Amino acid sequence: ALTPRLFVTTSQVKVADPVVSFRETVIETSSLKCFAETPNKHNRLTMIAEPLDNGLAEDIELGEVDIAWSKKKMGGFFQEKYDWDLLAARSVWAFGPEISGPNVLLDDTLASEVDKSLLNTVKESTIQGFQWCCREGPLCEEPVRGVKFKLLDVSLASEPIHRGGGQIIPTARRAAYSSLLLATPRLMEPIYSVQIQAPADVVGELYPVLARRRGHVVRDQPKPGAPFYTMEAFLPAMDSFGFETDLRSFSQGQAMCYSSFSHWAVVPGDPLDRNITLHPLEPSPPPHLARDFMVKTRRRKGLTEDVAVNSYFDAALIQQLAAQGL
Repeated sequence: ALTPRLFVTTSQVKVADPVVSFRETVIETSSLKCFAETPNKHNRLTMIAEPLDNGLAEDIELGEVDIAWSKKKMGGFFQEKYDWDLLAARSVWAFGPEISGPNVLLDDTLASEVDKSLLNTVKESTIQGFQWCCREGPLCEEPVRGVKFKLLDVSLASEPIHRGGGQIIPTARRAAYSSLLLATPRLMEPIYSVQIQAPADVVGELYPVLARRRGHVVRDQPKPGAPFYTMEAFLPAMDSFGFETDLRSFSQGQAMCYSSFSHWAVVPGDPLDRNITLHPLEPSPPPHLARDFMVKTRRRKGLTEDVAVNSYFDAALIQQLAAQGL
């Protein structure tokens, strides 16, 4: 028989705050063609970033489209479902991160301007740089989601020794980072679908509980054959901690809930807005949330509070940005 034992120690247990994972995305197309030169100055890659078509990120994750497909099959899928032109549909190089990540890298270079056989020698290195960017985005090293990266132009050294992986991989990552940062970057947060069952007389008390946590009810209706109402709501994961306790408190223990992941949603506000002042121990208003979440995530990871944006841009690109007032 098993004998239960009680271990008494003087050890202190430090409980960390709950951690929520975010995603990094964009909501516009890059305001400039973003280029990056390799450290040896012999190669240059040019990219832009733009939002992925609605629903495509989920299709990739669910395996509705596979990077292992032939160009013909891939082209047919993107043409039929997302109305891509044939050239774009057949120029998908990779999904990322990994082989089923919710981002796409396209070879959008023109055969009349770029030596395709030479480009193919750096294809794998370019993909690795893209994957690196997608694993750890520039805002707070969280995964990237819902971004289409287009390789627009390349200038490559003719000698293989000057275009090895050590040169191309970090440069492809810098080009992807800079294109993302110039495409109005945003944070995304996980949203829970919450199912609540409660007596009809306490349903009205639950709306303010959800509203205080940035949640909103999408449906509420009586449950057939039972004296209960069923409510369906969306609730940001960041504001879900302690929700069940609040729910029971405001309903005198009569409400029950079940939560599951539903989708990702863009966090209100600009994470790169340095004019926002964050006050410790005070909840941030909605327009400041993205900045608040980014800064706190960077602190937790031991990073500087702000993104050193210029560190991802080549000097020539910074000059171009300054000339255009960006």
